[in-house]
Amino acid sequence: MKTLIPSAIVAALAVFVVAQNPGGEQAPPEALEKITAVLPDKPFAKPAKARKVLIFSKTAGFRHASIATGKVAFTEMGKKTGAFETVISDDLSNFEAAKIKSFDGILFLSTTMNPFAASKDELEKMTDKEKQASAKHEQTLKDNLMKFVKTGGAFIGIHAATDTFYEWEEYGKMVNGFFDGHPWGAGTQVSIKVEPGQEKHPLVAMFDGQNVDFKEEIYQLKDPYDSKAVHMLLRLDPEKSDMSVGGIKREDKDFGVSWVRNWGKGRVFYCSLGHNHEMYWHPKVVRHYLAGIQWALGDYDVKIK
Repeated sequence: MKTLIPSAIVAALAVFVVAQNPGGEQAPPEALEKITAVLPDKPFAKPAKARKVLIFSKTAGFRHASIATGKVAFTEMGKKTGAFETVISDDLSNFEAAKIKSFDGILFLSTTMNPFAASKDELEKMTDKEKQASAKHEQTLKDNLMKFVKTGGAFIGIHAATDTFYEWEEYGKMVNGFFDGHPWGAGTQVSIKVEPGQEKHPLVAMFDGQNVDFKEEIYQLKDPYDSKAVHMLLRLDPEKSDMSVGGIKREDKDFGVSWVRNWGKGRVFYCSLGHNHEMYWHPKVVRHYLAGIQWALGDYDVKIK
């Protein structure tokens, strides 16, 4: 006998989905089951205190369908391991000085372009005075975010976080570069390797020093990208990936995929994996995400250069 779900509950669930996914994207039906099946049962390190992470995915350019899947993955990761609690919101008020202090970490999940700026349609309706106020507010939010990280907060960037804030030089330096195309598209088979010499580092120990091969969109980055300025963790392996694809601009074959760095008193973890839904239930990738996030939060206190 089928159990009928009251229409009020169905409506409430629909409102929840829209609220959490303003772009209309939804995780595949099998996502939750596949994600929970591969998540570790415990964190890499016991949190020093209850941690709260803001998952922010506002976009002013391309919006990835996998954003919804990422929200599920990071929320369930926090719940299952007890490493952190997530707050999913694109409300810019979270970046106001008084409110941003309530978070331990800010996670940019495939944000694009300038998510703090008023949209073109909004600007067209504004007076010159309102435009000036909007620009001033945008700068205030940027200053608040940078101060948050520099004074000890965590910044986590996933996938298109490097396709964000091109006009903001300091952000580019913090995240270590800006998107400059993806020669390897979502359906391209690629091979990702652990940075040579880092095979036993705790943040990539889950890869056992072995390459992982899958289909995924891989970015190349432009200035201020500098692989020597960060603690590199993962790279595209040019020896085992198709280098005949179009659009490759870097002759040095330096295609970093994941890294960490200190930024002031704060910590930054960036990983460009996350275009395809499958990345969020790849057992080694999700463990890498968890390790990187816990490092950025200051709980997984392992040494970096």
